Parts: sequence; structure tokens; C-alpha cells
Amino acid sequence: MRHGNKNNALGRKKAHRDALMSNMAISLIAHKRIETTLAKAKALRRFVEPLLTKSKADNTHSRRVVFGYLQNKDAVSALFRDVAPKIAARPGGYTRILKMGNRTGDAAEMALIELVDFNDLYVKEAAGAEAKKTRRSRRSPSAKKAAGDAAPEAPKAEDEAKPE
Repeated sequence: MRHGNKNNALGRKKAHRDALMSNMAISLIAHKRIETTLAKAKALRRFVEPLLTKSKADNTHSRRVVFGYLQNKDAVSALFRDVAPKIAARPGGYTRILKMGNRTGDAAEMALIELVDFNDLYVKEAAGAEAKKTRRSRRSPSAKKAAGDAAPEAPKAEDEAKPE
């Protein structure tokens, strides 16, 4: 029985599962998104999110802790150099899992797991929405046009009245 056991064994022994998670995390850091089964994606999220949180503090201890999990110098340096500055302001939720349907061969549920801040489609839309925000008015367009036409005429009438 698995009372209180929260990890998904994924049909592997512990050493194999740890190697799988490490390799998938290295691939995720390198490519910013990977396609895998839904169960592996959910297990990878639980594995990699604490590592991403540790990468926000760039010091020797956190680098050694992350290296203990990944065992890959290139991935650790890429994580601290490229990924950490982009996720520094985010309080959590660094990954996104998108379901992609079933695999043809064995009908396994497939998913795409990606780093949230590295998806150009969503990041550009969010930046554009913030830049485009304007103050809204309740006046109708015809009222604005009428007010705009009336405003320039009023100063002209006053200017003409003064010389006479």
C-alpha cells in the first residue's frame, strides 16, 4: 500500500528514477521545453521547481546543491546564467504543462512541459497588454468629436473679441 507516499514511481527503481529526473531537468534547462508523457511531466515539475527557486540566489552553496541533483556543469551554469535572471521576480510556478493528446503507439497521454518565462508567444502578449493600457472614458466617440470641435472655436472667438 502507498499510504502517504506522494512520489510517482514511474515503474522504475529509485536510482533509475533519479537519473531520469536529472536528465529530463537538464534537457528542460537546455531547450526550455520538452515533450514527454504527462506522468513524467508532473514528476519533473516537482523535481525542477525547487531547483529553479534555489537558482535565484547565486551563491556557492546553492550552486553546489543544484549540482548535487543535476550532476552537469553546463546545465548548472546555464541555469544560473540564463534562467535565473528571468525568473527572479516570479514567486513560483516556473513551469507550464500543456496536454497534447495521446501517443499513437501506446495511447500514453503526452504533454509539453516548458519554462513559463521563455515562451515568446505569451511573454510578448503580456508585455504588449501592459504597454497598450490607456485610461478609459465613458464618453461616446461622437461626444468626444463634438467637444473637440467646440474647444478650438472658443479661444478664437475670445481672441477676435479682444481687438474690437
